[in-house]
Amino acid sequence: MTVDSSPAAPGEDRVYCRQLLAGRDFARGDEFAGQMANFVYALGDRSTGQALLVDPAYAPRELVDLLAADDMRLVGAVLTHYHADHAGGAIFGHAIAGITSLLEEVDVPVHVQRDEVEWVIETTGLTPSSLTSHGAGDVVEVGAVAITLLHTPGHTPGSQCVLVGRRLVTGDTLFIDGCGRTDLPGGDGLALYDSIVNTIGSLPDTTAVLPGHDYSRVASAELGTLRSTNPVLVPRAAASWIAAFTS
Repeated sequence: MTVDSSPAAPGEDRVYCRQLLAGRDFARGDEFAGQMANFVYALGDRSTGQALLVDPAYAPRELVDLLAADDMRLVGAVLTHYHADHAGGAIFGHAIAGITSLLEEVDVPVHVQRDEVEWVIETTGLTPSSLTSHGAGDVVEVGAVAITLLHTPGHTPGSQCVLVGRRLVTGDTLFIDGCGRTDLPGGDGLALYDSIVNTIGSLPDTTAVLPGHDYSRVASAELGTLRSTNPVLVPRAAASWIAAFTS
């Protein structure tokens, strides 16, 4: 299990952050979870003991218990996007427990970008009243920790990244060695270009990128490093970027 042990920037000493890998840190008996290699993130305020879960799929009860073992209490959830391996639902003939199962355990707000609401409803079966919709740049307060929701469409219409201090949870928008695909329903190559090059690209080099899947040799990396190692972050014109990196 990966625990955030990197040096805290000024004012970040109270930030709680854990990166949890499906099939290894939880859902250990689920072969499909291991194959999909999803990361779930726990973010919160160490001082108040409050936390959010980002993309709590595969074994929601176990995730709540992992928080409790750290003396943390779940006060909300965030979905980076609607796909079943992040939100729960059916995929490749498999039924994945996700946000619906989590809400059966703990009644908490579920934070999504407003452009993703209908997609989440279709995938999970939740009702609109179960979701808290947001616009680009909205901030969710967890104790004294500010969590900013960045709208980063392209992989899906309402994909969002989650920024807390210098840590950026990127879902399937940006990986360590590439980016999300655009050939699934709601994908848009030009939107993904703008999200990666302009929205994420505007963040400081010291921003730690925490991706939605364990697809690479390392589980996270600073944005400054990725600017020289991840080709999707190398500046180029939109047309050539889309031709090179989208489906």
